[in-house]
Amino acid sequence: MNFNEQQIQRYARHILLDHVGGTGQSKLLQAKVLVVGAGGLGSPVLLYLAAAGVGTIGVIDDDRVDLSNLQRQIVHSTDSVGMAKVESAKKTIAAINPEVNIVALNERITVDNALDLIGDYDLVADGSDNFPTRFLVNDACYFTQKTLVSAAILRFDGQVYTFKPHQKDDHGNALPCYRCLFPEAPPPGQIPSCAEAGVLGALCGTIGSLQATEIIKELLGIGDSLAGSLMIYEGLSSEFRKISVKADPGCPLCGENPSIIDLSGHGS
Repeated sequence: MNFNEQQIQRYARHILLDHVGGTGQSKLLQAKVLVVGAGGLGSPVLLYLAAAGVGTIGVIDDDRVDLSNLQRQIVHSTDSVGMAKVESAKKTIAAINPEVNIVALNERITVDNALDLIGDYDLVADGSDNFPTRFLVNDACYFTQKTLVSAAILRFDGQVYTFKPHQKDDHGNALPCYRCLFPEAPPPGQIPSCAEAGVLGALCGTIGSLQATEIIKELLGIGDSLAGSLMIYEGLSSEFRKISVKADPGCPLCGENPSIIDLSGHGS
């Protein structure tokens, strides 16, 4: 595609990169990404995808901005308190890059809408803060064969993963899905939420920025995919660890004899 003068100026630092260039920037401008959650992780993901020129960004969240969110959810401002998070995010993103098409979905992702919704996008970024949503998004991405870039945070630590179980690695081996790591959700109350245990605000920026980087890599098809690995960041020790993760033949979703064949087990 041909860039206008403003686009050349806006994306100049991308266009200069060997692995991006004009061709890569054109891919970003035509890409469609769904971001689940406009909170601590969704905020930096949304900001950097918009700044990068991802053409269509869907954001789904049914919550409203609360004053307690502003310690970490940087896509929102004090003036946005009480506003629907997706509308607040849309307003901020429009100020950063008015060329981006923002699809603001003020609702929850559910069994009833997940497949149709996810099917409209090239890639899904999960920044949700609860296990039922994470498992639903993972399963829906599997059934629609969409790449999922997910992240999680708590206290001072975070994790980032990319899931492409519909593809194989360079050696022809199956790649894992989220359930290959975590077959089912932990019992309620076993793992505290950020609201219960707290989270360092800047950590959300660290992990969300990593998540955005992996999303852009997947959209461009550059570098080494994080699929088949789990990236762990321990904030207090300033340590990164990258752990190899293999597909589980016994996975209830993507294994050899799956017991999950649709989304009905998630309820409505």
